[in-house]
This record gives sequence, C-alpha cells and structure tokens, in this order.
Amino acid sequence: MEKYEFFIAGRARNKENILKICDIFDKYNISYYCFLKNEDSWGYGNENQTPEEKQAEFESLGLKSDVVLNLFNQDLEGEKSSRNLLLVLPAGKAAHIESGIAYGLGKKCYAIGEYEATDTLYNIFENIFNNEKELDSFLRGYKG
Repeated sequence: MEKYEFFIAGRARNKENILKICDIFDKYNISYYCFLKNEDSWGYGNENQTPEEKQAEFESLGLKSDVVLNLFNQDLEGEKSSRNLLLVLPAGKAAHIESGIAYGLGKKCYAIGEYEATDTLYNIFENIFNNEKELDSFLRGYKG
C-alpha cells in the first residue's frame, strides 16, 4: 500500500481550485492522495463534462453501485494511507466526513479557504490557511 504525506479532501465541483492546490504539493515533491487524480478510472462521466455535469451524473448513481463502492474504497484506503489531511474549502458533506475520519484516526488536519460560519468542530484543524500563499509557505518548510 502506497503511503502519502497528505490526503486532499474537497468537492468535485471545486476541481479547478483543488488541482491548483495539488500543484503546490507537486512543486515541493510532497506526496498526496487526491480523488481527482484517479478521475479516469472512476467508471462514469467523460473529460468533456463540466465538474457540475459530472457530479450530477455521480449523484444519480445508486449508493451501493459498483462505481460508488469502488470510489468509496479507493478514497478510504488513500485516507488511511496518509499522514495528514487537507480540506479544501468550500467543501461538501463527504469531505467534512473525511476530515472527521482523519481526526478520529489521529491524523493532523488542515484546511484552506474560507469557511461559511464559525463551528466548534473546525477546531479539529491545526491550521486553516487563508489562501494558497499561506499554504505554499507552510509546505516550503514542511518536514513530515
């Protein structure tokens, strides 16, 4: 099983922003698991769809369909194999659940972006970076 420094969680509709975040990790050669990086193996959709169209197609699948269960297992293994979690905001329910799983597994949790409202549970995050510049600065000095 491959090991990663970070699990990057977010919503598929935020694809462009998440991929920019991945570029920062690539710049510093820090390993990560990102659900968008295995998009070609998802088993639905195509590259001509917008993130919104692809998400709508996904949401029409059955909860216990092979595609959904396969993605669930891939993502959960990626999360278990990662030392830390980074939540890219805005994020949906699933990404917030992933954050809770990571915290429960004893992983360090971070977030980037603006959150809608103060919530006590956002205290699971060691740091909430305001922007890519702050994340870049953190990763530049990251030693694992």
